[in-house]
Amino acid sequence: MGRSKGQLQFEEHGRELVPDAFWQRVAPLLPPPRPKKKLGRPRADDRAALEAIVFVLRSGIPWDMLPRKQFGLSVMTAWRRLEEWSRAGVWESSRNGCWMSWGYEARWTSREPPSTPRPYGRQKGGPHGPKPDGQNLLVEAHGLPLTESVTAANVHDTHELFPLVDSVPAVRMPSGQRRLRPGKLHADKAYSSRKNRRGLRLRGIAARIARPGIESKECLGRYRWVVERTLAWKNQLQRLRVRDERRDDVHFGFLVLGCCVMLLRRLFPGIC
Repeated sequence: MGRSKGQLQFEEHGRELVPDAFWQRVAPLLPPPRPKKKLGRPRADDRAALEAIVFVLRSGIPWDMLPRKQFGLSVMTAWRRLEEWSRAGVWESSRNGCWMSWGYEARWTSREPPSTPRPYGRQKGGPHGPKPDGQNLLVEAHGLPLTESVTAANVHDTHELFPLVDSVPAVRMPSGQRRLRPGKLHADKAYSSRKNRRGLRLRGIAARIARPGIESKECLGRYRWVVERTLAWKNQLQRLRVRDERRDDVHFGFLVLGCCVMLLRRLFPGIC
């Protein structure tokens, strides 16, 4: 049977979700499929699974509303591929590969203030019920995400500063050398402590952290708008606005994949 006009249009839209440039970067990083113990239906296409995952990320729809006929695979297949690829570190490797394409100047670290409680889980929220999640981002001077993490809402911002700084990927500079740490780091008053300043100084990073009672918060706007714009980019990916995933690793996989999408939009404008 021939495909309908609507199915053809949806397939073209799926290619826009995962364009060729995106797929060529991700495909070599995917783990090989496990051999089947017995014969059965053929394995669903990996690119179709990635299209379904990106569709859920961008639209924010529940998993059970994923249109099966258009993508050609079941909801559980798409979810299992996301779990498998997140566990294999595919998204982190893709993000690091993007950063090997151009230089950077990291200037700001930010943690999004959580405002919407997640509906599931007490894995990181403590024994007293669900807590909102904090999504921590370290971005470079132009607002592109360098690294990220997920914490509970009751974890103070300052506890995620050094884990983020130490997890910055290696970046190839215009001279050809690889750089692991930024030259300076801008942060607001929540990060102002002797421990943070000493730790940054030991890492060779100049601390540009506002001091309570000395610097006015109005002066931070010239730098803070960069990371606020990045958070706006992230919130355009509807799945990251409110946590709907029960498992922390799957939710974190969505966050890293979202950062990859933002980077690819910079590398290949208009494709994602």
